[in-house]
Amino acid sequence: MLHIIIHFLVPLAVAYLFFTKNWKVAYLIMMATMLVDLDHLLATPIYSPARCSIGFHPLHQPWLIAVYVALCFVPKTRLVGLGLSIHMALDAIDCQVMGS
Repeated sequence: MLHIIIHFLVPLAVAYLFFTKNWKVAYLIMMATMLVDLDHLLATPIYSPARCSIGFHPLHQPWLIAVYVALCFVPKTRLVGLGLSIHMALDAIDCQVMGS
């Protein structure tokens, strides 16, 4: 549960601190990137607390994470890239905490 809450709070903090003028729009765009977790629907079981998403789910592959980071450097895709990169970083931290 804490993992899910952090997925909402970290993008909110980034939006509020770095996109002050349009923080609500920035936050909504970054929240839309949570749809990347739809790839969990392809797994059996859909949710496993002991499973690390990074490298397991199709949209959580290392080569795609590099693409997500690259999107951060293109002004028109920056918020999408930030949202996806934050999401993947939080998932990677979760993997380390779980020990998997």
